[in-house]
Amino acid sequence: MESSRAARRDHRARSSRRRPLPYIALAAVAVVGVTAGGTVYVKAHAHSGVVSSAAAPSASASGSREATVEPVTQPTVDYDALLAKAMKSVTPTGDQKVSVAVLDLTSGESATYGGTAFDTASIVKVDILATLLLQAQDAGRQLTATEKSYATTMIENSDNDSASALWRIIGKAGGLGAANKTLGLTGTTGGDDMLWGLTQTTAADQLTLLQQVFGDDSKLSSASQSYIQGLMKQIEADQQWGVSAAADGSKWALKNGWLARSTTGLWDVNSIGRVTGEDGDTYLVAVLSKGSTTQTKGISLIEAAAKAGVAAFGKNGGSSTTPSASASASASATD
Repeated sequence: MESSRAARRDHRARSSRRRPLPYIALAAVAVVGVTAGGTVYVKAHAHSGVVSSAAAPSASASGSREATVEPVTQPTVDYDALLAKAMKSVTPTGDQKVSVAVLDLTSGESATYGGTAFDTASIVKVDILATLLLQAQDAGRQLTATEKSYATTMIENSDNDSASALWRIIGKAGGLGAANKTLGLTGTTGGDDMLWGLTQTTAADQLTLLQQVFGDDSKLSSASQSYIQGLMKQIEADQQWGVSAAADGSKWALKNGWLARSTTGLWDVNSIGRVTGEDGDTYLVAVLSKGSTTQTKGISLIEAAAKAGVAAFGKNGGSSTTPSASASASASATD
């Protein structure tokens, strides 16, 4: 009897013990930051706690883990569209046509408006000098005193006789074409025989040439680049127009070209160079035009286009109205 009662008491004691409620791990997820590249990352932290079966998550508490979700996509800016929008403020008249190409050296962004080929007139003189310097580099020689004299007057004063002399030295259109292949110009064709001013080019190609003169990744040596840049900063006073209209004060280096076509009496007026805008960024700008009834009207057109081109990259994204440009150079029959 005693053993039977003891057995019943032991059974009741075992039955009365409270079993512990189940504990499961709750993985609480918290966003902890964003990487420098824009990727959001999260970490899962394991916590212990009492939960009901209805609220129990399926995550297991295996320690801290890191999971990557899709990166945040930044909107793409269409600078060609911004440039086209900015160019609406530039109104060619009659037979005038204009093309613009701009590269923001600060951001690396670029845009082109218009793809028509134009006569270079005297902007080809930068290409002639770049060709001469590239040929001299390949030959392992320095420019002669005579070549330097020609180069100075050709760029600073836009002297045609000096350009003709160097055109012969480089091998005319053939030499220019060979150099341009190395420099990356694909839409430029040298003029026939001594007609270097009728070399055909595009704004995009002139932007490529400017990158060779002013950019970091160039086939020209740093000494050759500095030489051309120095001359383009010393343009004589009556030729300091064109892309300089988009510069903050005197922060520019340029070469202009102007030519009245004997067949039509209409003017080719072009300008290429580097400018620092009012926003502090540095830009390479090429503006080509044809069909102006006077040189003055051609200058007004390309200055307005240069301002519009730089404004397209500014803080307002080309939304500001491009101010009208005034001609600051006197007209002459040829350059």
